[in-house]
Amino acid sequence: MHITWTRGAAVWAALVLGAEARPTAAQVKIDSRAMELTVTGRVHSQFNSTSVDAAIGSEFLIRRARLTAELKINDFVSGKIQPDYGEGEINLKDAYVRLTFSPAFRATLGQYKRPFDLFELHSSTQILVIERAGGVRGVDACTGPGGTCSFSQFTEKLQYSDRDIGIFVDGRDPTGRFSYAASVTNGAGSNTEDENGTKSYTGRVGFSPGSRVTIAANVAVHDYVNNVGNDAHATAFGGDIEIGNFDQGLHIQAGAVSGDNWRNLANGNPSTFFSTQGIITYKAPIVDNAFVAAVEPVARISWGDPDIDVSDDEGVLLTPGLVVYFSGRNKIAFNVDIWSPAAGDTEWSFKAQSYLHF
Repeated sequence: MHITWTRGAAVWAALVLGAEARPTAAQVKIDSRAMELTVTGRVHSQFNSTSVDAAIGSEFLIRRARLTAELKINDFVSGKIQPDYGEGEINLKDAYVRLTFSPAFRATLGQYKRPFDLFELHSSTQILVIERAGGVRGVDACTGPGGTCSFSQFTEKLQYSDRDIGIFVDGRDPTGRFSYAASVTNGAGSNTEDENGTKSYTGRVGFSPGSRVTIAANVAVHDYVNNVGNDAHATAFGGDIEIGNFDQGLHIQAGAVSGDNWRNLANGNPSTFFSTQGIITYKAPIVDNAFVAAVEPVARISWGDPDIDVSDDEGVLLTPGLVVYFSGRNKIAFNVDIWSPAAGDTEWSFKAQSYLHF
């Protein structure tokens, strides 16, 4: 719904009186001559279990609970703030001001996602599996600081991907086929002050030869403090492809990444890691059903090796699953994450998650 009023009155009307929502609306907008405020939200409720005897067998949790405000001052200046109240903590996710000079060049200042790793860049309301990084509670490879049980475990734990604080630029050509993104950030991650005076750098370029295919390449240089207290940099390279979309039919996401595993230091030097992952789904609409809009079977395979020079330290994560859509991004998903290391016991986790999105 759109409400045109003075700026202050519009905001107070939204906060105090609320707004009438259209049945098909996914968001509520409040407009004035100089401001557009878009409020959206999500609540993800999860049940998960684990086969690890030493861990709690099962649990319920609020995985995410976010209320997002996007503010557009004019065609040049906009911004966003997104706190998260999930998992018993309060964290700040996106928080930035954006300057849009043209479709070919935007500058974003604040906290935002580094342009690296296709699987991380998609919204948590749309990702094809419940947990990007998999995760089996009680397995250190899946939950520890040097997590190695999946593609996104490497990119997240090594801080090549996910949110950081700094400057981000992106844009695309007039045809929409070529895109780029780059960032200069602290390197310490979200909600964290810089730990040294050096910075991290990330870049991504993409090409879409057709409306349903995108191919991209990534590079990241991450700064860290090594085990003797000196500033150092680690580098990672990756590539990915996406075929299809989130609307209907076949959808494939696949990627590979390799680089310095700076959490695994030998004589002060990082080992070299390698990981690859593929996810395939097929979203089939359900016609003339009052409750279910679509169903989507899901399958993921993720392989990773934290040190390519060491034998039997690699592992495979398998994730079969099913998603049932009610309307838009409102759905319920069921996954089984199965972690099978080259050395050690195979463990698994069943997950069910509901998604409320408005």
